Amino acid sequence: MEVFAEFLANIDNPQHRERTEEVLAWVTKKFPHLMPKIAWNQPMFTDHDTYIIGFSVAKHHLAVAPEKAGIDHFSDEIVQAGYDHTKQLVRIKWDSPVDYSLLEKMIEYNIFDKADCSTFWRK
Repeated sequence: MEVFAEFLANIDNPQHRERTEEVLAWVTKKFPHLMPKIAWNQPMFTDHDTYIIGFSVAKHHLAVAPEKAGIDHFSDEIVQAGYDHTKQLVRIKWDSPVDYSLLEKMIEYNIFDKADCSTFWRK
């Protein structure tokens, strides 16, 4: 989690910082083989140098970015969890619970789907 320390320290709202740290710690513990890193000023996780999932902080939500393929694949489940989404990210409102089972499925999907990917982003 040291790689995310500066990013987390820059989140002004203590509740938002705590929630973001909780989610990043969960990913780190659940998927210890993923590489945590900061790129484009955002925390993300990679596998064999390919993007798996990223996060960003906004005033009203924590954004989860599993790439468009992840959004498309889980669109119905995202809505069922009570989240809204765009083509590129899922918005988890700060006062909503984190659906860790859905987050786990999105990460596992990307790990499997990108197992043979040799680029950072899907082509």
